Amino acid sequence: MKKNFVFIVITFFCCLDSTAQETSVQSAATFITKIPFIQLNGGIILVRSTIDDSKDTLNFILDTGSGGISLDSSTVEELQLTKENSDKTIKGIAGIKKVPYTNNHSLNFTGLKVDSLNFHINNYDLLTSVYGVKIDGIIGYSFLSRYIVAINYDRQELEIFLPGLFRYPKGGYMMKPFFNSLVLSVFQVADAKSIMSRFIFDTGAGLCFLFNEDFLDDSSLLKKKKKKFITQAEGFGGKKEMELTVIKSVSVGPYKFRKVPVFIFKDAYNITSYPQSCGLIGNDLLKRFNAILNYPEQTFYLKPNNKFSENFDFSYTGLGVYLIDNVIQVVDIIKDSPGDKAGFKNGDILIGIDNDFSNNIQSYKTALQNAGKRLKVFIIRNHKPMSLKLKVQNILRG
Repeated sequence: MKKNFVFIVITFFCCLDSTAQETSVQSAATFITKIPFIQLNGGIILVRSTIDDSKDTLNFILDTGSGGISLDSSTVEELQLTKENSDKTIKGIAGIKKVPYTNNHSLNFTGLKVDSLNFHINNYDLLTSVYGVKIDGIIGYSFLSRYIVAINYDRQELEIFLPGLFRYPKGGYMMKPFFNSLVLSVFQVADAKSIMSRFIFDTGAGLCFLFNEDFLDDSSLLKKKKKKFITQAEGFGGKKEMELTVIKSVSVGPYKFRKVPVFIFKDAYNITSYPQSCGLIGNDLLKRFNAILNYPEQTFYLKPNNKFSENFDFSYTGLGVYLIDNVIQVVDIIKDSPGDKAGFKNGDILIGIDNDFSNNIQSYKTALQNAGKRLKVFIIRNHKPMSLKLKVQNILRG
């Protein structure tokens, strides 16, 4: 082993019965506005909004894997929002804790004001350092449940509709997930065997698939002696060591993806609610579809987009790279990984990769996803510049 109604009443008359029968017809969904977004590594959707009467524009991740809506603790302090303690807890991959709230606020987009939102407060410093852009909060169920939200990755925009009869485009797949504050959908996964099971539909996860380790133990899904790589993921509560491997296929309705990279983790806080669900499907796979999220009707509609045939990320370096105090640092190095063998040390400051000296963490992470490529990485260590040669491992080839 290597280491997210108005009704019209119509009356019918029957010639054999003078009793009028009344039935209700739902009105058409009403378009409200378009909201542009940008994509971060892993397909993560970032939208911008203001809150209440503040003129400061904030960055929010659109996350079907969030059961509410939240604000970063430093953002709450900067905007001087009132905090209230609560007994409510939230769970993440690496922890569980009680969270305070700031209540009765509004989010303001162009053409849309969303009122009466209660935000739980969390510290998103880690997410900010991962993506290299200030993460002010996460938009989840509290927003999504009010509207029909169409995600168009080709145009990088959201279309927001008031609930009603919606005309779906041709050529897609209608899903009927299980809805609570989270959305659970059935997908077929295959390796040593083929299994149909429920997974959380999570646009806030920058990966393809994540399996609960207990599910794999109980199902024997993976082939024996499956090669796995030790890696790390970040989320609420901090960092979590996981395993990375590739499975034979994943089917999303009629669409099949072959050789899909998956993460495996020991779910100590049962965030996947196993056995109700067995893990989650993330946005590195979901970004291959334009999606219509119709929470009011409890349906999701997926249609392949221009990213449908895009290659998956099979890269492995074993490096944890973060933006800290405006410099990009190597913070975590998995033992015996390509990064370790290349000679990286904790605290190395990354200043360039090949001909890229942009000091853009998104750009550098994209470069590090070139599976099989040999990279020349420029760093500063102990105030001295130096270069290292890194061979990005391809996990398909071991």
